[in-house]
Amino acid sequence: MLDMGNMSKMLEGMQENAEKLQTELEAKTFSVKTGGGLIALSVNGKGEVIDLDIDSSLLVEKSSLEILLIGAINDANKMVLDNQKSSAMNMLGGMGGINPFGAK
Repeated sequence: MLDMGNMSKMLEGMQENAEKLQTELEAKTFSVKTGGGLIALSVNGKGEVIDLDIDSSLLVEKSSLEILLIGAINDANKMVLDNQKSSAMNMLGGMGGINPFGAK
């Protein structure tokens, strides 16, 4: 069984790893294209849109533009979430399967 000093050190290490992971995630960029390349969208690791390029041919068709923008934003946000989940699982796996609560 872990004593409180070891538990505290382990929790501090987990916090440091989580902060490092958050910084790494925020530094990443995810890019998607929809409508055969008519819309290109880039988001950062926080899911914030950082770049958007719309082909001028879409500027006359508002409904098509809206549909493609929604699709691009959803695709980019899914990429960010998938990356966050994967990174978190890798971080937990890197701890050697240690469960500080003793459950299996």
